[in-house]
Amino acid sequence: MALVGLDELRAAQRRIAGVAVRTPLMPAPWAEDGHRRLWLKPENLQPTGAFKIRGAHNRLAQLSAAERARGVVAQSSGNHAQAVAYAARQLGIEAVIVMPDTSPEVKVAATRSYGAEVLLVPAEERDSRPAELARRHGYVWVPPYDDPFIIAGQGTVGLEIGEDAPDELDTVLVPVSGGGLISGTAAAIKLTTPGVRVIGVEPELAADARDSLRSGELRPWSVEERYRTVADGLRSPLGVLNFEHLQAYVDDIVTVTEQEIRDTVAVLARRGRLVAEPSGAVATAAYLHRAGELRGRVFAAVVSGGNLEPKLLSELLM
Repeated sequence: MALVGLDELRAAQRRIAGVAVRTPLMPAPWAEDGHRRLWLKPENLQPTGAFKIRGAHNRLAQLSAAERARGVVAQSSGNHAQAVAYAARQLGIEAVIVMPDTSPEVKVAATRSYGAEVLLVPAEERDSRPAELARRHGYVWVPPYDDPFIIAGQGTVGLEIGEDAPDELDTVLVPVSGGGLISGTAAAIKLTTPGVRVIGVEPELAADARDSLRSGELRPWSVEERYRTVADGLRSPLGVLNFEHLQAYVDDIVTVTEQEIRDTVAVLARRGRLVAEPSGAVATAAYLHRAGELRGRVFAAVVSGGNLEPKLLSELLM
């Protein structure tokens, strides 16, 4: 399948205008150290609390009248779930969402609040159950990341960074899970602001994308391995089309530890006044703990989401 290009990215940008928030690129002076500067892209400020609304709306807006009448099914640990439910309600489409039974209750409740039917399943069934439901009921399957329309929608994050970035920007840090966000963002950055490096960031405990990129072939990790991380939004396996985008546009992938992720949630809340879930904090964690080895001077980090249980937030702020 062909890589997403600038035409698809621009079309997605027009399509989601007025639905997804055009989040600002915010300076983080509290993170400057005399040698480096940081800007934050706060996607936690989206209507559903994460960047996923961009891809979900772009995908659902492409459906024909007949496809909309069939309804949609999607799988997600929470943020894609909320985005599909929200976009489906906006467009008058029935939505069924398959979520692992380990999903944070705040994400399950939010998904239901947008009118979607939620099916909780064991984690190992999350990615297989939607295909079964699509065959049985005729739903249109809306995958969370391995889809060109999803990638193009998420890539609008990169278009906005390119439009708003200071001239000195040299490195963009992006969380990696299934790869929708980094696929689209990296394509947008490389096609509009050449010379800027794109670095993916994963938890050490779910680093299948790093292993795949560095080895030159998909190297999936088991469900048990990936589900060890506190970053519940970064537990998905890397997608096939997403891996092709990583190979074409991503310069490297680095990892951060569980403690670094937890500490960064607290730093973002206290210093940045931003509520970030662990998954949304990993890119900033890479700046705070890996900037020296990344060799950049002016960074942009995507804060990809802010949907986390109040109890966990309280624990991380202690």
